[in-house]
Amino acid sequence: MVFKPSQPLTKPTKPNLCTRKATDSRMKEKGRNMLINAKATKVELMSMAVAARLEAVRSAVAVPAACGPDIAPAPARGGFVLVRNLELLPVGDRVEAVHRGYGGRAAIRQADAFDAMLAAAARRKQPSPLTHGQISIGRRYRDLVELLASDGTKLSSLEASCGGPDARDWMDRRLAFSRELEAMRRRLGVGPVMVLRRIRPSQRHRDLAPGERAPEIFTRRDLVDAVCLKGLSIKQALKTFRWSDSGRNCRAAMEALSASLDAMIGYRG
Repeated sequence: MVFKPSQPLTKPTKPNLCTRKATDSRMKEKGRNMLINAKATKVELMSMAVAARLEAVRSAVAVPAACGPDIAPAPARGGFVLVRNLELLPVGDRVEAVHRGYGGRAAIRQADAFDAMLAAAARRKQPSPLTHGQISIGRRYRDLVELLASDGTKLSSLEASCGGPDARDWMDRRLAFSRELEAMRRRLGVGPVMVLRRIRPSQRHRDLAPGERAPEIFTRRDLVDAVCLKGLSIKQALKTFRWSDSGRNCRAAMEALSASLDAMIGYRG
């Protein structure tokens, strides 16, 4: 049986050259528009990402309203802490701590490792690991080291290098600071931290990698310099000396830091 087509077969015609060129032009124009739109979308997404990063930086360095409008936000400043200038003044028949800042405003100062320790203890709802006197002597030690390292050098400020109000010249002032710093370091000594020496060598570190050096026995001054001068936490200081940051080692290092700061304060009768 032979099937006949319902419609007669026609011979395919060859497309016109002008029609083919017009179709190619439309396809090229469509592809060009799609590419332009893709580039515009990419630029828009990049702009939104940059704006989000800038907004995150601005929010991170925003100065609280309690400080007033005179302190400009500065990303290079880093973390800071609010400081309220309090004075004990008679109020009626009692004495109260009254804020005496300019215009009722608070000041700011750069945050250090001790502020991080206090904030971590507050988050855990635990008491401060260090006393106020220990924190004060640690900050005093840092200030003396930074002052003696920069004061009196070339291009230093003449106003900051002048003598004090007690008619002493710059050299007398520098010698007094040097004696105070040397006294602190003399009380620290050069021996290793005794608390950490009682930890077994096998518990001082994890499994050593090939070529990795064993943990060091560091001195009390090394620990104080790591926290006060370099701004490291206890865990970061232990890692610097290639120690394990386990809970036992952190507690021993904190105990050693507390004893070292007490030694820097000296005799208190």
